[in-house]
Amino acid sequence: MEKVDRNRIDRVKKKRRKKGLKRLCLLFTLLVLGCGLYFGSQLWGALADSSHRLDQSKLREEEVKIKEDPFTVLLIGTDQRTTNPNDFRSDVLMLAAINPKTKSAKLISIPRDTYVTIPNSGGVKTRINAAPHYGRQSGVGVVENTREVVQNLLHVPVDYYAMINFQGFEGIVDSLGGVDVTVKQSFSQAMIGGGRAYFQPGPMHLNGKQTLAYVRKRKGVAGGDFARNERQQEVVGLLLNKMVRFDNIGKFSEITETLGKNFQHGFQVDEIPALVKVYQDIPKENVQSIQVKVVDIKVGKADMLQIPQAEKDRIRKILQQQLEYTPNENLIDKTDDVPQSNATN
Repeated sequence: MEKVDRNRIDRVKKKRRKKGLKRLCLLFTLLVLGCGLYFGSQLWGALADSSHRLDQSKLREEEVKIKEDPFTVLLIGTDQRTTNPNDFRSDVLMLAAINPKTKSAKLISIPRDTYVTIPNSGGVKTRINAAPHYGRQSGVGVVENTREVVQNLLHVPVDYYAMINFQGFEGIVDSLGGVDVTVKQSFSQAMIGGGRAYFQPGPMHLNGKQTLAYVRKRKGVAGGDFARNERQQEVVGLLLNKMVRFDNIGKFSEITETLGKNFQHGFQVDEIPALVKVYQDIPKENVQSIQVKVVDIKVGKADMLQIPQAEKDRIRKILQQQLEYTPNENLIDKTDDVPQSNATN
């Protein structure tokens, strides 16, 4: 009899422990959900405040739909250092061509010293990073003019963009706990605000200021702009992987504060979850970096870079195939193109 009673008591205790554990789990879940909703709403608000959507690209006949259609995102890193949000040139230009059908992405970095004709400038030919300046002067807009110059160069539409300045880049890196890069060669670079960052071959953990120096170095290193573009794509990939995981709720406040001051994008807020899902579905092996072959040229006393016509044609073909896009030749600006009969490799 005592044995039966003891078994009954043990069962009751076990049930109570299970109920207690369920309550604890429920409480924990509610706390996490509550924090997530709180910080998530902060992030949502910051993204909404920083949304400045462009009109549909003039190279598109129909609007693209994320998750269904291939699309492009232009990543713009600016050298803005003043409180004037339009006082900058583009220090980094990177185009991502994303195909949700094939779950693949192709990235191309455009050197900031690329010699082109700037739209809405009256025919001025200079570095591509001057596009924001002439966009501001002409009233077209800094981002729209940057979009136009990239479209003229690559002959594919720019559907969306994301733009961040030096301070914002440093802040995002620090908010996400830094990045772990693999340095390929020794070099040093002055950091914005003072000091110098030193890099040695092998794995390194970098904070925001060090990371900015890491992606900006181009002179005095083997590979020049090629190596610089490679480092930029490495870091952007690392940051995107960290951001889409959202594995640290406590970082939301820092991230949203940084975003609000230093970030601007061209997405509707309700498109962002779809964008994150598309990115998460792309295997790492399906992300390809396209390297641009350039030649050094002199324009007056200035050193600039030129993309040969054959190289332009190669890159355009890759991007158009990735986007399943056939350009309407009547909509393409061919000011800088060499006629096919005169094109040289």
